Amino acid sequence: MKLGVFTTLLSNLSLEEALKYFTSLGIEMVEIGTGGYPGNAHANPDVLLNDEAELKKFLDTIAKYNVQISAFSSHGNPVHPNKEIAKEFDDVIRKTILLAEKVGVHQINTFSGCPGDHPGAKYPNWVTCPWPNDFLDILDYQWNEVLIPYWKDLVAFAKAHGVNKIALELHPGFAVYNTDSLLKLREAVGPEIGANLDPSHLIWQGMEPVAVIRKLGDAIFHFHAKDTKIDKYNTAVTGVLDTKGYGDVLNRSWSFRSVGYGNDLVYWKDIISNLRLVGYDYAISIEHEDSLMSQNEGLSKAVATLKEAIMTETPGEMWWV
Repeated sequence: MKLGVFTTLLSNLSLEEALKYFTSLGIEMVEIGTGGYPGNAHANPDVLLNDEAELKKFLDTIAKYNVQISAFSSHGNPVHPNKEIAKEFDDVIRKTILLAEKVGVHQINTFSGCPGDHPGAKYPNWVTCPWPNDFLDILDYQWNEVLIPYWKDLVAFAKAHGVNKIALELHPGFAVYNTDSLLKLREAVGPEIGANLDPSHLIWQGMEPVAVIRKLGDAIFHFHAKDTKIDKYNTAVTGVLDTKGYGDVLNRSWSFRSVGYGNDLVYWKDIISNLRLVGYDYAISIEHEDSLMSQNEGLSKAVATLKEAIMTETPGEMWWV
């Protein structure tokens, strides 16, 4: 495994300035945003696909700092019921795939998206319960008429351009948000669909990351290192379905935290150990969204915790047997 980072953390800096800082902390892999919600401050496909000089400059900068690109990320909602919005997200995902092909990266990260509840809908409708029965009708429409056909088409496009791993972040608000929904789409579409596993989104839903890791196994394509702190007092009053702003940490039921500030080092060592148990040996990509810490402090503390937890050497023979 290698310590990585989602470079959008420093979108205010140039790629060179960001890599200089990241590598000073010992980071070896970078996940780079190419559009959609993460933006494209460090890799704009419209530029890099059409300007060879800019592409060379980009690749030379990556080589200069001796880092590996773990994935290009273009998170968005390509099945949004607003066709214009959906097309914008779909376009950037396809351009991201073309950029990955051009630079020899074989995977991208994104979201599954969430459709509306019927063809004329204006907004996505995230269904979280099976009753009243209207919700099951919505799910049937979303999955069978929108989601599965879309992802079958996109996977075919990706495979034609050398991208054989599409890592979907299990994120509430989208159709793929937990273990069952990821495996459902993977079963319907193919093994090119996998997870960009982020424990922070599992924790607040009441899921156990280690159990999810064991269930998903080789369907884990990428890993986001981000923590969540459950506020037991606020949760006891309001539950975890909390729509207060992320900045209202004092009153929220849960908040994103830097690694080690939601759960302790032993918890994270267990996560890393179980990733190794299922054969995952790739990026541990830090995503910093801790509203109590600066960019520098949040990243630095996450790095320090993960350096204690990550196993980098290949296990030897069991000499004691």
